This record gives sequence, structure tokens and C-alpha cells, in this order.
Amino acid sequence: MSVYAKIRSIFTRSEDMQRLWRIREKAQTTRGPLKYLYRLRWYKHCRRSGAYIPLSTEFASRPAFPHGMQGIFTSAGAKIGAGCTIFHQVTIGSNTLKDSKHPGAPTLGDNVYIDAGAKIIGGITIGSGVRIGANCVVMTDIPDNATVVLPAPRIITHDAPKDNTFRAWR
Repeated sequence: MSVYAKIRSIFTRSEDMQRLWRIREKAQTTRGPLKYLYRLRWYKHCRRSGAYIPLSTEFASRPAFPHGMQGIFTSAGAKIGAGCTIFHQVTIGSNTLKDSKHPGAPTLGDNVYIDAGAKIIGGITIGSGVRIGANCVVMTDIPDNATVVLPAPRIITHDAPKDNTFRAWR
């Protein structure tokens, strides 16, 4: 069994996910030297799964991670409601640009379903009961009980061929 398969099997089992969330809760509530041990354990598990979920991210309840925490990124200050389902490779990120319409971190309502690869960026509000489709980029407020999907792909033709040669940075 490959290392990736071992890590994936560890983080997708529900009893292991419950244990990880207990570690996270202890890292937030414990005082004294043990607090640092629990924080170290939480961030170690996040690093193993390629995730970044800081302790300052607010969760109303434990979210469901059907595929484990593989590649999930949440920014500090994000607020996630109860009963949310978050698939792999999801980004819930802040927008820190000065001239942005929605600076800050996102706020998600209850029972939000976020499919694989979705990106939620900026100080926006996602309503309760919202479904966000795979690979969608959401940068505006979404009302309750809505579904967000990608539009049909666009094909852009060019008169001359493009140079697609890879150049390594040194």
C-alpha cells in the first residue's frame, strides 16, 4: 500500500476523524503546556493530509469530510455553520486586497454542501442550504437554498499557435 493510500485511509475513517476533532477541541480549550502538544498534533495531522485548517476558523459543529481533509484550506477568521459537507481540494479563503469589494473571510450558513475543488473567496456570506458545485469560484453573496454551478465551457480560438513550452524558474 502506498504512503498516499495509507494517509487517505487514516483520514477517511469516521472514528479517526472524530479523534482528530477531539484533538482540535482540546487544542482550543486546554491551558498550560498540554495546549502546545495538542496544537502540534492538530497541525501535524493537517500537514499529513495537505490541509490547512487553523484553530481560529470557527465551526458551529463538526463538518463532514467525505474524502477526509485532503487539500482543504480555510483561512483564519472564516465561519462555517452547522451540518456542512466539505469535499476535498476546497478553499475557503480570505481576500486581503485593499481595493476589493469583499475583503475579509467568508461566512457559511448551516447545511452548506461544497463539492470538490470549489473556491469561496472574500468576505462574503453563503446562505443556509446552499449547494456549491465542483470547481466553482464563488466571490459574491449567495442567498439561502440556492445552487451554484459553472457555466458551459467557452472555447477561444486564436489565429496563430501559442507557445506552450514549459520554462523552469531558477
